[in-house]
Amino acid sequence: MGPGRRFALVAGVAAIASVAGAQPAGPRITGPIAVYWMSAATQTGFGMPGAGGGGRPDAGAMMRAMMGGGGGAANKSLTLQLGSSQTNPAPAADHLPPQGLGAGPDLPLVTPRPVSTPPVEHGPSDIPREFQKPRGKMLIFWGCGEHARPGQPVVIDFATLSAGNPAAAMAAFKGLDVRPMQPPSAYRNKTYGDWPNERTKTQVPSNGSLVGQHTIKGNYSPQISFTLEEDQDFLGPLNLTTNAKAPGGWVNLGWNLVGNAQAYLATALGGGQDTVVMWTSSETQSAAFAMPDYLSQGDINRLVASRALMGPATRTCAVPKEVLDAMPQGLVQLAAYGGEANFVYPPRPADPKAVWNQQWAVKVRYRSATGALLGMAMPSGGGRGGYEPPPGAAQPQPGQPPRKPRATDILKGLPGLPFPR
Repeated sequence: MGPGRRFALVAGVAAIASVAGAQPAGPRITGPIAVYWMSAATQTGFGMPGAGGGGRPDAGAMMRAMMGGGGGAANKSLTLQLGSSQTNPAPAADHLPPQGLGAGPDLPLVTPRPVSTPPVEHGPSDIPREFQKPRGKMLIFWGCGEHARPGQPVVIDFATLSAGNPAAAMAAFKGLDVRPMQPPSAYRNKTYGDWPNERTKTQVPSNGSLVGQHTIKGNYSPQISFTLEEDQDFLGPLNLTTNAKAPGGWVNLGWNLVGNAQAYLATALGGGQDTVVMWTSSETQSAAFAMPDYLSQGDINRLVASRALMGPATRTCAVPKEVLDAMPQGLVQLAAYGGEANFVYPPRPADPKAVWNQQWAVKVRYRSATGALLGMAMPSGGGRGGYEPPPGAAQPQPGQPPRKPRATDILKGLPGLPFPR
């Protein structure tokens, strides 16, 4: 980590920590009037949103992933969110990025139309709707190794879920112990704007860079201006260098180390006709769908220390044989978490008795990820975007009456997974 990111992390995190919890020895704080978040993601292969981000894969992306873990140009995406305590009857704001971003000279931050009710925000331990009433079962594995540890898998029988102990079943779906991040939103701030939006179709090119000066101008917030250094750019591409099934039946995963990445997490999701199988590289039990896209700096440090996340020097992990035995077809995603950079204006006053009237606070957070078919390092030759149904899977017939949902229907319900709908 270079000096720019270290300085921003130390100064910004200290400032925001002071805002979150009043420190008796520090100055009295007002504001900030405006809060601005930038979420920077790098994606190779294809994404698995139900397991922590990425987009719906297309056939080309899946085939490239099968050819060696998602080589080629990486996809970069940027989400901009501005929240303010000020209002304007005709809110308008723009982000003026450095030329190297390559997304245009002006990124309009559009205020969405008001809606009557706020969206339901699920925490990392919530059970998705799709997990309520299918028949079949779910197997949950965790930890790297050639074989699963004693006591695995945890088995959840959906047929007896409501009749048994729902609380115990819900506990089995738990994610890692993370503190949900609270970015600006139309429900947390008096005025809100974001990008991308319906007004602009521009995208960040694969060679786009965040390095340089960023200015945010709006009629409902103070002007924001800050500079990102070389070590505060997008994370580099993450690629699987090894994704091969060993003769003993497990899959050896290997990947390149990403500069400025502070932690890694691997997840796999798949199953058979009436079984859903989940696995994570965490040394503690967690469900694969329950990790957020981004983690706070404090959570990254704590989860690496507890071995829930793999450390920044880790570059291999084995998916146990028992997972592969239970998962005829599966998807694997590897995510690199890059921490965050924080800026506050004006700086903390030197006089500890002075009032710190914060005008704005900026958070930039980073991740890089890749996805592929588990254990499929070479093309299948199927010509269908890389997916073939498991052997013996029932095919729907024309005019066939609706059937009772099965456990694998959960996979269809998780957005972005390339299972037939």
